[in-house]
Amino acid sequence: MLEILPGESFPLGATVHPTGVNFCIFSENATAMRLLLFDSADAKQPTETIRLDSKINKTFYYWHVFVPGLKAGQIYAYRANGEFAPKKGQRFDNTKVLLDPYAKAIVGESAYDRTAASKMGDNCAVALKGVVFDPSTYDWQGDRHPRIPYARSVIYEMHVGGFTRNPNSGVSAEKRGTYAGLIEKIPYLQELGITAVELLPVHQFDPQDVRPGLKNYWGYSTINFFAPHKAYSSRRDRLGALDEFRDMVKALHTEGIEVILDVVFNHTAEGSEQGPTLSFKGLDNKTYYILEEDQTYYSNYSGCGNTLKGNHPVVSRLILDSLRYWVSEMHIDGFRFDLATILSRNTFGEPIEAKTGMMDVISIIEADPVLAGTKLIAEAWDAAGLYGVGQFVELADWFSEWNGPFRDDVRQFVKSDPGMVDTMAARILASPDIYSRLDTDINRSVNFITCHDGFTLNDLVSYNDKHNLANNEGDRDGGNHNFSWNCGKEGETNDSEIEKLRSRQIKNFLTVLFLSQGTPMLLMGDEIRHTQNGNNNAYCQDNELSWFDWDLVEKNSDLLGFVKKLINFVHKLEIFCQEEFLKVSLKSSQPHLTWHGTKLYKPNWTEDSHYIAFSLSYPAEEEHLYVVFNAYWKPLKFQLPPLNLGSHWHRIVDTALPAPDDFAELKTAERIYDNSYKVAPRSSIILMEKRGILPIPNFHLSN
Repeated sequence: MLEILPGESFPLGATVHPTGVNFCIFSENATAMRLLLFDSADAKQPTETIRLDSKINKTFYYWHVFVPGLKAGQIYAYRANGEFAPKKGQRFDNTKVLLDPYAKAIVGESAYDRTAASKMGDNCAVALKGVVFDPSTYDWQGDRHPRIPYARSVIYEMHVGGFTRNPNSGVSAEKRGTYAGLIEKIPYLQELGITAVELLPVHQFDPQDVRPGLKNYWGYSTINFFAPHKAYSSRRDRLGALDEFRDMVKALHTEGIEVILDVVFNHTAEGSEQGPTLSFKGLDNKTYYILEEDQTYYSNYSGCGNTLKGNHPVVSRLILDSLRYWVSEMHIDGFRFDLATILSRNTFGEPIEAKTGMMDVISIIEADPVLAGTKLIAEAWDAAGLYGVGQFVELADWFSEWNGPFRDDVRQFVKSDPGMVDTMAARILASPDIYSRLDTDINRSVNFITCHDGFTLNDLVSYNDKHNLANNEGDRDGGNHNFSWNCGKEGETNDSEIEKLRSRQIKNFLTVLFLSQGTPMLLMGDEIRHTQNGNNNAYCQDNELSWFDWDLVEKNSDLLGFVKKLINFVHKLEIFCQEEFLKVSLKSSQPHLTWHGTKLYKPNWTEDSHYIAFSLSYPAEEEHLYVVFNAYWKPLKFQLPPLNLGSHWHRIVDTALPAPDDFAELKTAERIYDNSYKVAPRSSIILMEKRGILPIPNFHLSN
């Protein structure tokens, strides 16, 4: 038996000291607690079991013990005794091995069995265990947060595993689908013009939380909010994933790329009343989850079986501690909060009204000094209908939002739905109809056309309907309102005219995305026409359907080149880096926008209009552009605004033209000699002013 000491109630988790390790875990309602110590990851039973004495090793609701001689790398877990009374909200089961909610590394994933954790009986041999971690031993080599402002950010939503898992990635077999594999592909991100990667969940998640025969791919099934997902590491040692993850962050920072994590503080992998007991359920079920009136059942505002009780003091501290840890110890630059409006529900699941003055975890996060300067991005809705787009930006001072209306409205405009022109105008201007605050950065609107959840950009123009049979849910899963259009035929086609139209529509979407005020977000693979064959809910497709196909980099190099040049073009112009709403004006010395129609200064806002034209001007920077988005199925001629003497319009973009003529740098762009431009059906143009060299008069000199 080890000689043990009482220990301390702070900090939570396992903390390394020079002479040993302090363990501390919360449980209000446990009647007994045992700390299990293991010699190896595959050990079927603990080497030591330490029973905590409630009179010596418990302070208030915190169980703690100090074990001399232990070091970083020690494997541990818990068993908790208490009442098993589901109707009263308690689910203690002392046969279950429980993961510490504050564990920083996890082992046992190769033997892990979700089914064993879901039924009666001892699951020790197939349970996940934590590993004691000392963060002070890693050399960050002076790494610092890039702190790139939203106004100069281009976000790339990506999947760590899927980015390099494909055999054609060129990454060595042992590094495919890993943090190390991503490091090797940083030059690709640089060339594309990306300033921030938004990683789908990398908290340890349950790949078995899915229908039989499939694998959870996206990772929205969190087991622990501190440990990086072990399967994304090429290293097999106990703490290797931590070092490899930090190596990835450091390498991205070196190249000026921020790292944003998609975090899931709305539910966990423990699911409904039929789900497994992995950690929170077995430690204090009614503390961690919002329960129904009959506390046997879980309130399911997440659509995933349970809802984390984010505004309980213990849970809100867990969330804040997790965020602080990822910023301070792992150097993360920001977070995207999945189904963030759940965090504005009280402990009974009711929305917290702002006017009541009640503090919620969102306010606590925003006010935290450790998180100051990080990007905080809300997905401002949940699965139970609580829709809060606009509220995070309106009520909070630092949170930004995924602009869901931008996605839906731009999709409808580009596919020529009626009545979309006035709404489209608002989206171009950073959605002042949604985000009306004048004292905040307009780039807190994160604009996107596609994301992981839904069609890829290629499929958006190739399918009218979802095709999700591979998910084994009878095609019932996934959204039904995609605002997509297949351009004439469902799915793949050899029809060259349909393919030309699809290519044009893709470029139209991208042009709208990057020419609109706000922060653009691009989905991994859209720049090379990645397809999921019409599957708009590929959460369980950990295969080539979801993985980045590196062969498409060459096959669709024309589109990739277009995207690179478009991002580079926008990055260089100050008109697209404004933090205040553009003035809508005919003329101003400040950055401003002027609306047009086919005739100058006469925009067509009618129900039947399918086009929008505008000029962008920033006189102080000598930036003048003219832009047309023509979603009409016929060509239209647009009058061009007059320019100063010696200046001419030059064509930068015309999405109707084949590559490489669809995009030109200003220095080589074709001059427009006419005072109008015929815009092809379903296409976009960008013209830019270029000053010419005035001819020198030929004076005849005489003596």
